[in-house]
Amino acid sequence: MTKKTIVLTGFIALKFVLHYAMLNPDYELHRDEFLYLDQANHLAWGYLSVPPFTSWISSIVQFLGNSVFWIKFFPALFGALTLVVVWKAIEELKGNLFALILGATCVLFSAILKLNFLYQPNSFDVLAWTALYFVLIKYINTEKSIWLYIGALVFAIGFLNKYNILFLILGLFPALLLFGPRKMFLKKEFYLSILLVLLLILPNLVWQYQNNLPVVHHLKELTERQLVHNNRWDFLVSQIFDFVGSFFVIIAGLYALLFYPPIKKYKFFLATMVFTLLIFVYFRAKGYYGIGLHPIYVAFGSVFVAHLLSKGWKLYLRPVAILIPVGFFLLLFNVFFSNKSPDYILENAERFKRLGQLRWEDGEDHSLPQDYADMLGWKELARKIDSICEGIPDLESTLILCDNYGEAGAINYYTTNPKIKAVSFSADYVNWFDLRKPIQTFIRVKEQEDRKEEFDKTKPYFESGYMADSISNPLAREYGTTIFVFKGPKIDVVKRIRQEIGEVKGSE
Repeated sequence: MTKKTIVLTGFIALKFVLHYAMLNPDYELHRDEFLYLDQANHLAWGYLSVPPFTSWISSIVQFLGNSVFWIKFFPALFGALTLVVVWKAIEELKGNLFALILGATCVLFSAILKLNFLYQPNSFDVLAWTALYFVLIKYINTEKSIWLYIGALVFAIGFLNKYNILFLILGLFPALLLFGPRKMFLKKEFYLSILLVLLLILPNLVWQYQNNLPVVHHLKELTERQLVHNNRWDFLVSQIFDFVGSFFVIIAGLYALLFYPPIKKYKFFLATMVFTLLIFVYFRAKGYYGIGLHPIYVAFGSVFVAHLLSKGWKLYLRPVAILIPVGFFLLLFNVFFSNKSPDYILENAERFKRLGQLRWEDGEDHSLPQDYADMLGWKELARKIDSICEGIPDLESTLILCDNYGEAGAINYYTTNPKIKAVSFSADYVNWFDLRKPIQTFIRVKEQEDRKEEFDKTKPYFESGYMADSISNPLAREYGTTIFVFKGPKIDVVKRIRQEIGEVKGSE
């Protein structure tokens, strides 16, 4: 085993150690994680929320037991593979061992570590961006057409994971046309690789067409409800902040693309960054959308910094360069990583607020960061649903209808009763109703804001109804969410639900 292999293995091991060290028992799974895990029970070539790749990983997680260990393992794995790809990119750029260590350190101690904490498509998205850029470097160095086909495969899988990778193409192609190896566009293999992409993503495109292009509705809803609250300047600031410890390396990489001869032939990467950032800024993208853009520039920068610190007294600056990303990580660890308890955050609220960590997607400040609040209250909800259902003899004639996918997914994940299946008109759950039997008991999980209105509206359709319980954790985003139980329907509940499903799908 070579020295390089030993060092790389050490970084990978450290990656997993840090990942699992951040797990805090005060928190549960995140609302988004429940949805993605539930997709394993409803495999398809597409979903209202995401393409199908995450559901495939969820199927593996389910096969392995659906434990938190495995749920957290795969995003950590994708993060480790991102580090490996950056390592290989540095090798391809003829970087030495110091360059490799610097690049790996910058990737490890960055926002990628935080991103990898949640089981979402984002971790693989960053890996796909980084891998596609690496493939492009390999193609430029070798001019072998096989790399075009490998790039097509990487892009197709990235597309089937998250449509965000289309922004990579939107930023890359004009840069290639203006400053890149334009002769690539004259090769038939280039167009055959595009055909390969289309063949690989065709099942998802067909699914989108058959389901009235839900991605368009999703993007419209995202724009109107979330992105409209985003500040363009905040997006740019986040690009620096997410890689604050390695920012000097990224800047060095951008400089090298213009002036360092061994790297100048990749100068179109500089235009790629500019074009991609401009597109993100125009669409008011969330900060983490751009994380996948940066790791490859860490590779360029690490090679150049290693060159700058290669002789004389500058050799003594190498440890300093390594310690900078580590130092920034240690400074920010208590604020930006979810190993801190809710009590700690409340006690240090001003610090979190000053750094913008308490601002949610609604543009307002709250007691906890949004992702933290989204990891509380779920077990309580599932436990109370289980308790209610213990007194219901026929669960197959019971419908548990929730306000959002987080509630439905949490109930389905944490319940101890396999007969309990919660649904919602939210996200993909609108397609997962089982209405083959008449509904005799209707359990409604309703958010706090309009729970009285819900009770007054629904009670006349049943012989009896009552408020059974509610989520009591004031720090949970779902605080006050109420469980209503209605029995003895006076109407055909199945017919009514089918109508509402139709109305929801019609609005999409």
